[in-house]
Amino acid sequence: MPDGLGYIPDSLAPGLKVLFIGYNPSLRSGEVGHNYAGKNNRFWKLLHESGLTVRRMHPTEDRDLLHVGYGFTNIVSRPTRRADEITKDEYAQGRLRLQALLREHRPQVACFVGKGVYEQYAQVKNIRWGAQPHPTIEGVIDFVAPSSSGLVRMPYPAILQIYHDLWTVVDK
Repeated sequence: MPDGLGYIPDSLAPGLKVLFIGYNPSLRSGEVGHNYAGKNNRFWKLLHESGLTVRRMHPTEDRDLLHVGYGFTNIVSRPTRRADEITKDEYAQGRLRLQALLREHRPQVACFVGKGVYEQYAQVKNIRWGAQPHPTIEGVIDFVAPSSSGLVRMPYPAILQIYHDLWTVVDK
């Protein structure tokens, strides 16, 4: 990895309720080895406030969430400052890897944290937030949620509502 940044291992198990799929680790996440660790990332706040976790978790607890059925991966494993630094080749390789992971682990929901992640994975445009009408892997719900990055300009209450919608899908 460039700049001495480390690799964040996937957090996977069979029978997950949700597999959260990000673009790639932030530089901070790469430094500490945990998902969504950037100081302006709202992921852990969103999980708690939407009802997906009973308390606000810390990035260092990401792998502990396997016991409640939540796993983590990224379409690209290389840490970058921004998602627009990811190459087309990296996305293409990541797409194939994700397809294999989803087929093997078959989570109830594959939650793509960012429209761009899903667009790169499914090779579609003009998608809506939430559960997608056609799964890419039979038996796995594709759910698209906004990126939790502080760079996202969407109002926080609108983002929170989409994560709450995820909770309702998982709670069923």
